[in-house]
Amino acid sequence: MRGKRTAVVAIGGNSLIKDEKNPTVEHQYESARETCMHIADMIEQGWEVTITHGNGPQVGFILRRSEIAAKVAGMHEVPLDVCGADSQGALGYALQQNLQNILYQRGIRKNVATIITQTLVDKDDPAFRNPTKPIGSFMTKEEAQKRIEENGWSVIEDANRGYRRVVPSPIPKEIVELETIQTLISHGIVTITTGGGGIPVIDPGDGNYRGVAAVIDKDYASSLLARTLQVDLFVISTAVEKVALFYGTPKQKWIDRLSCAEAKGLLTEGIHFAKGSMAPKIQSIIWYLEAVPHGKALITNPENLGRALKGETGTWFVP
Repeated sequence: MRGKRTAVVAIGGNSLIKDEKNPTVEHQYESARETCMHIADMIEQGWEVTITHGNGPQVGFILRRSEIAAKVAGMHEVPLDVCGADSQGALGYALQQNLQNILYQRGIRKNVATIITQTLVDKDDPAFRNPTKPIGSFMTKEEAQKRIEENGWSVIEDANRGYRRVVPSPIPKEIVELETIQTLISHGIVTITTGGGGIPVIDPGDGNYRGVAAVIDKDYASSLLARTLQVDLFVISTAVEKVALFYGTPKQKWIDRLSCAEAKGLLTEGIHFAKGSMAPKIQSIIWYLEAVPHGKALITNPENLGRALKGETGTWFVP
C-alpha cells in the first residue's frame, strides 16, 4: 500500500459486551456496529485498516453451551481450537457486515473480508508444560478428577469456587494465512483477521499443522501482525480512554505519551500494569515499536478513537 497510511486496530472481545447481564448475540452485534462506526471514520480519513479482535467471552459461551449440551442431550463436545474458529466466524460476520453497511451508507466503495486465521506456536513452548489460562465451566472435585483421568486435562482450584480446566498460552510465532492477508490488503480490502489471537496450531514435525488446546494472547498476535505488515500505526482498543500508572489507587495518574524506553522501564517495575489486562498490551506495543522504527502505537477506547487520532486523548507510544 505504497503512499497509504496503514494501521492494525485490535478490538477487545470484552468491549463487544457492554452489559454483562445481557450478553446476547444481538447486543454484541450492536456493540460491533458502534466500534465499526469509529473504524469507518479512520477509513474515511484515508487509513488502510486491518482489524483484529479478542474472543475470550465468546469462546467461553461456546464452551459452556457445548458442556451443557453434552450433559443434557448427549451431544459431542466442541474442541477448544474449533471453538476459536467458531468465534472467528461469528465475530468476523458481525464486524464485516456492520462495517460494510456503514461504508456503503457513506458512499465509500471498499470491500470487507474475514479470514479464518491460524497462528503457529512452538510445540516446545514452555507454556505447554505450565498451563495457566482458566477456561470453561466450574467443576466439582469429582468431575475434575474424572476429566483428568479420561481427557488428560490440567485442572486447578479457582478461588474456592470450584475446579476449572487450564490450558497453555504460548507465544505466537507465525500467522499461517499471512500471504492471503497481504494479498487482500494490497487490493484495498479491509481485512478482519487473527481473531482471538488466531487458532493455535503446531507443526508436529511432518509439515502438517494440527490444532491444539491453547489460548493465544490477542494483543501478542496483533503485535506480530502489525510488525510483519510494518504498519504505520498499531491501535489497541480497550475499556479505558488512557493508560494509567497506579491504576485504581489514590495515586492514579493518566498518561498521555510514553517512549518505548519509558514503557519498558514501567513494565519492568511490575507495579503499574496488571498481568492479565494491561501488561500484555504494553509488551505488545514494545515489541511493535522495536521492530517498526517509523511506527507509533495508541491505546484508547472505541468511542474516543477519533479524538485520539487528532491527538486530543488516548495514550500514545513512540519509538
